[in-house]
Amino acid sequence: MGERQGVTNVERSGLRSTSGTRAGPGAARTRTSRSLLALGALWLLAGLLAVRQAAAVLRLPPDERLTDLETWIGERGVLHVSGSLYDGDAFTGTPFSGLVLKPLTRSAEQSLGYAWTFGTLLLVVVLALVAARCLPGPVSRRTSLLAAPVAISLLVLSLPVRNTFTLGQTSIIPVLLVVLTVLPGTSGRQAGVLIGVAAALQPALLLFAVVLWLVGQRRAAAVAGATFAACTALAWAAMPHDSWTYWGHHIGGAGLGAPADGLANQSLHGLLLRIGLSGPVELALLAVLAVTVAVVGLRRAAYYAKDGQLLLAAAITGSVALAISPTSWQYQQLWILLAVVGRVGRRASDRLVWPVLVVLVMTLNRTALLPDIDMLGHIGYNAPLLAALAAACLVPFLSRTSPAWDHPAPTPVAEPVKGRFAWVPLLRFVRRPLSRPNLMLELMFIRIGYFGYSYIRAHAPDSRSLAESHGHQILTAEKWLGIDIEHWFNSVVADTPWLRDSMNWYYSTFHFLVPLSLLAWLYLRRPLTYRWARTPLAFATMLALVGFWLYPTAPPRLMGLGFVDTAHGPQDLENPDFGALTKLSNQYAAMPSLHVGWSLWCGVVIAMVAPKLWMKVLGLMYPLMTTAVIVGTANHWVLDAVGGAVVVSAGFGLQYVLFGFGKRPAEGAAGPLWPPRLRRREPERAGAAVALVPAPSKGPDAQGPEPTGTAEPPGAAEPTEVAGPGSR
Repeated sequence: MGERQGVTNVERSGLRSTSGTRAGPGAARTRTSRSLLALGALWLLAGLLAVRQAAAVLRLPPDERLTDLETWIGERGVLHVSGSLYDGDAFTGTPFSGLVLKPLTRSAEQSLGYAWTFGTLLLVVVLALVAARCLPGPVSRRTSLLAAPVAISLLVLSLPVRNTFTLGQTSIIPVLLVVLTVLPGTSGRQAGVLIGVAAALQPALLLFAVVLWLVGQRRAAAVAGATFAACTALAWAAMPHDSWTYWGHHIGGAGLGAPADGLANQSLHGLLLRIGLSGPVELALLAVLAVTVAVVGLRRAAYYAKDGQLLLAAAITGSVALAISPTSWQYQQLWILLAVVGRVGRRASDRLVWPVLVVLVMTLNRTALLPDIDMLGHIGYNAPLLAALAAACLVPFLSRTSPAWDHPAPTPVAEPVKGRFAWVPLLRFVRRPLSRPNLMLELMFIRIGYFGYSYIRAHAPDSRSLAESHGHQILTAEKWLGIDIEHWFNSVVADTPWLRDSMNWYYSTFHFLVPLSLLAWLYLRRPLTYRWARTPLAFATMLALVGFWLYPTAPPRLMGLGFVDTAHGPQDLENPDFGALTKLSNQYAAMPSLHVGWSLWCGVVIAMVAPKLWMKVLGLMYPLMTTAVIVGTANHWVLDAVGGAVVVSAGFGLQYVLFGFGKRPAEGAAGPLWPPRLRRREPERAGAAVALVPAPSKGPDAQGPEPTGTAEPPGAAEPTEVAGPGSR
């Protein structure tokens, strides 16, 4: 009764969860039309990304594209010489790959790379379609329709695929061969043959035969081993010297190619070499780590394969192979991206953490992921390896029998509030979440957002003549308005040591410290206000980027008008680059001033949430002090500060127009800060509602005792129900 009363109260207050609601025919038609529009947009995006990737390769000069392929087909390429494939250590594949892929290289040689590039693109599309077809079920019709274009887009954007395109590698082929084995209807013998051929191209993939053995498909595992042996024997008969060099001298390819301690080698061996270990100590530690990762990872892969998540099992096994191989170059790391199919988290708000993290790691470079700080830099350098180890051994993927598989604890939301005008909000389908957002997601989005802001700001037009002309326009307007106080005030600051030093410290410190501290406090103490406040801040920053791009403006210190740059020191205006400072950022991004914009945002938020009057007054004084600092240090014009205030006002206005969130939400009436928890329920009392997800059927090959030590989340064996937001 208490739970029912709680749910009733929430419904009356206009709050509801994201699941368990009924909709009329009109709402169903609206959702269908939105799904079709989303599907068309995703397919268009996938096509554009695929065409762009192919064009990016073909636009390169012939001597800069397919560079790895040139080591095969060039005048001195390894496939044109009569000696060993491994004389120059340029060729790193197996003898079998050199034997069977030689005809494929002729296509690149005869058509200047066009056939090779489009052939690789075709393989990527096929891989994406197969992966979308093999998602662990049950999946909704909407998910099945959207999966294919999303998979194509992610693959084309990923660093391994982009690297494969540019270098002319063949790493897509073994991945595709293995993924084909998880298609419905693939027999054990077919799976064994495909895995055996893939292992003949990349020996570490023979681990998939071990997984077949662990899940009970021993005949398929034997076929995989026999196929691998037959392909290797064929290559040995055709190229005995090369086979001995690869398998005997280099022990499965170890030592071929670039040095193993390079940052591109994302394996445990490469990591240990990079941290300074070598010799017997490194080999002993590598053996222990490799065996541990293999045992834990392969048992987890076998468990999820028995659970019916075959694609996830393949991704885990591939991640194990990457970690324990002597070398795992970037074009071989596609297995990590396939791990996005695993579901993690019992709350709906947590479901995006793992896939977003994997996508970021596999699509962005290390400087985009983490700041270039010593400790964080090392994490960024080894991010793919860490993601592979997490997928193989650590991440607690949900079982399909878990009640949270299809029914995560929902996020309570509020209906959109109508604005003063009938057409507000424009995006009526957006609901306001009434919970604290996931911290990991917030940190990732903040970091990536700031990287994007820095990148666009640094690449905005920076013509000196254009920026100076805009600076003169602003100065002329200020003279007409009678507010051209920059030169006078800058002279006062420069001639007053204590004022100059304090303003320099303020300028270099408060710009990031105050907004980040305020965001952190709001997140911890005022989660609904945090959601309300962060959106206009993001809008204001994006609008400022538009201003930087369309109206590059030189600050007073770079105008050559006698201003003193108190914060950065004198600049060489005769040097077009203005010294080393311009290597860090665009020096012509003065209009609008985000120093003032962000400080005004802080002042408005502080004035609205601070409990005492003196706090509100101090918050409103913060943008005024910032304006004085940017003008006194000759970093901005007075009108730049006005521009900063305009973009912040526009940010709040956009939020109101789009979402109707004009007023700060009342935290006390917002419902629970955290989403409702999954509560246990006795099977005999649950009745028919207990069977939320039918148990997956297991074939004869999947029978046998389950391996111990798997990462099954606790409590997954018992059915649960979703409690209402008003329950305790």
